[in-house]
Amino acid sequence: MASLADRMRGNGRIAAGLLLNLLVSICIVFLNKWIYVHHGFPNMSLTLVHFVVTWLGLYICQKLDIFAPKSLPPSKLLLLALSFCGFVVFTNLSLQNNTIGTYQLAKAMTTPVIIVIQTLCYKKTFSTKIQLTLIPITLGVILNSYYDVKFNFLGMVFAALGVLVTSLYQVVGN
Repeated sequence: MASLADRMRGNGRIAAGLLLNLLVSICIVFLNKWIYVHHGFPNMSLTLVHFVVTWLGLYICQKLDIFAPKSLPPSKLLLLALSFCGFVVFTNLSLQNNTIGTYQLAKAMTTPVIIVIQTLCYKKTFSTKIQLTLIPITLGVILNSYYDVKFNFLGMVFAALGVLVTSLYQVVGN
């Protein structure tokens, strides 16, 4: 049985990994927005860069035995690949057309949409407590969108599509 010190060390690594992931994610969002605003970098080019860097990262992780690839039936692989592509493209378009705050807040709708998809398509049920947590999330996003001083209808369309496709990607990937 692992000692308390070993468990604390393990939990510390997990916490450090999560913190690093959070900080890197924030830096990527700000860097992407800066590239859009100051250099007018084309969205498709930035999307290509994201795909290349993702592939490189996954390749390195595979070579370091961090994970092992698994096989999927072609139909499930196609749906997963298309939803991943849509998730990257639409979230990049959302970032390009919205403020960073609106972009980040719109992503908060992913959890409610995942729950709706799982409820409607997979007949999964959720407790009342979980369902009630969706109310403040949804109201917060709606209020932010309504009162956003830089409201952009096209940006909100891209944000909604990004949330929908990201939610599908999360459901299909599990």
